[in-house]
Amino acid sequence: MKVGIHVHTRNKVGPFSEKYVELLKKNDIDYMILDINELDFWERIKECSHFIYHWGGMEDQLQISSAILPLIENEIGIKCFPNQKSCWHHDDKIRQYYLLKIHAFPIINSWIFWGKSQALNWAKDAKYPLVFKLKNGAGSRDVVKVGSYFLCKRIIKKIFGKGILRDHVPGNFSIKIKDFHIYNFFDKVMKKIYRFLNGRDLSYSWKKEKNYVLFQEFLPENHFDTRVTIIGDRAFSFRRHNRKNDFRSSGSGLIDYDVDKIDKNFVAKAFEISKYFKFQSMAYDFLYDSDGQIALCEMSYTYQDKAIYNCSGYWDSNLIWHEGHFWPQYFHLMDLLVMPDLKPLC
Repeated sequence: MKVGIHVHTRNKVGPFSEKYVELLKKNDIDYMILDINELDFWERIKECSHFIYHWGGMEDQLQISSAILPLIENEIGIKCFPNQKSCWHHDDKIRQYYLLKIHAFPIINSWIFWGKSQALNWAKDAKYPLVFKLKNGAGSRDVVKVGSYFLCKRIIKKIFGKGILRDHVPGNFSIKIKDFHIYNFFDKVMKKIYRFLNGRDLSYSWKKEKNYVLFQEFLPENHFDTRVTIIGDRAFSFRRHNRKNDFRSSGSGLIDYDVDKIDKNFVAKAFEISKYFKFQSMAYDFLYDSDGQIALCEMSYTYQDKAIYNCSGYWDSNLIWHEGHFWPQYFHLMDLLVMPDLKPLC
């Protein structure tokens, strides 16, 4: 057995994957660090029985993952984390909506158009407010409330025209403005100066979003969402409260880990979806619709590992509680390698 771990960026293993390395070392499991930029990558990877590439939402990582993961899993036959079932729709809200909608899972009502004229015609009679989202992004990034036909038309014309860069969605109520802090501003400026002086890419988000539009139904009575993360037969959950005087909870940092407040219907539904699609790992963001029923907002195979570790335990699929703090990487490896006796990190 040998596990290949792909670097994150700049020839380094990222903090998330470092946990995999620590676990492999502790359990005396052979591993190698891989980089697609190495000329012998395809020869070296054939030495591996398993492959891990933890990637997020940056355009360069998406390019790499979509180019190599299907080949490694489907053509070479190496077991991967994430596998294609779990990640082909990652950071793409449109793919997620289509997938869940055709299988009749309770995804929030959405309207998606690939043509400008169709979108504009629909917008004339749409019920406002609506929520506009770019299909990618996390932490409520590029999510805005659209309260009028005027703003809706402006967004449609821009995305079917010049396109929209991340953090540049029309409107005056963006997260960029809502979460502005002078310290964070100067921190970003100094990091850009550092990258410039070292000849590095100044922007990790360089792709314009064009020629599609995605609107969701606005559900005003939700003051928090419920995040349920399924890893195999385990469910971790917490609630995230909205920012002050805002409707967005993702990225707020206002997390409530009280398990007694968790609606178990969300947990059961998350298990149902993951089992149906055979996901290795998936985080679901749940809201309530206007009738108080389950409304799934988004999902993602990856998430902040510390948030999972901070949970006081998890439910199994029978909704039996198991106490303890666990790094998600531990269960990722346990399931991938089929090693129930894997030793955890302290």
